[in-house]
Amino acid sequence: MIWFTVLIGAVGLERLAELVVAKRNAAWSFARGGVESGQGHYPVMVVLHTGLLVGALVEVWVRQPAFVPALGWTMLALVLAAQALRWWCITALGRQWNTRVIVVPGLARVTGGPYRLMSHPNYVAVVVEGIALPLVHSAWITALVFTLCNAALLWVRIRVENRALQAMSADTPADRSRRR
Repeated sequence: MIWFTVLIGAVGLERLAELVVAKRNAAWSFARGGVESGQGHYPVMVVLHTGLLVGALVEVWVRQPAFVPALGWTMLALVLAAQALRWWCITALGRQWNTRVIVVPGLARVTGGPYRLMSHPNYVAVVVEGIALPLVHSAWITALVFTLCNAALLWVRIRVENRALQAMSADTPADRSRRR
């Protein structure tokens, strides 16, 4: 259980690093006229993602499920793959990456990196991690509750993000010159 606590702590530190990057990128975006959408669901997302880490720890320490090597090592590999995908997304989006939905008028939509393969690869990482991280140490209750709540949140979040991306796509410099 100690090593699982260390793993959760490491993921928590990684999340704090993401927030530092997000805050820096938000300031950059707002300085360039960025417009934020979907502020209402953001606090719910913060609570849910914090709940994933806390819930997994509490479940493992209270229920004390056995570590099942075949499940645990497989899930750890998925957690690491999800982290790699998440940072690939962050790198591909550069200054446009954020934990919030902020669109800077005139910027082109990023279509490189994992975004050439799918529209929302970061959410693939979130879904995989939400299932796999708790299951590293058989915390199936946390995995189930997070997955169900996250599905509802992503239904809202992806709709907000798609609307913002449509507005972004409709306002590229090429589109503005065509409207003139």
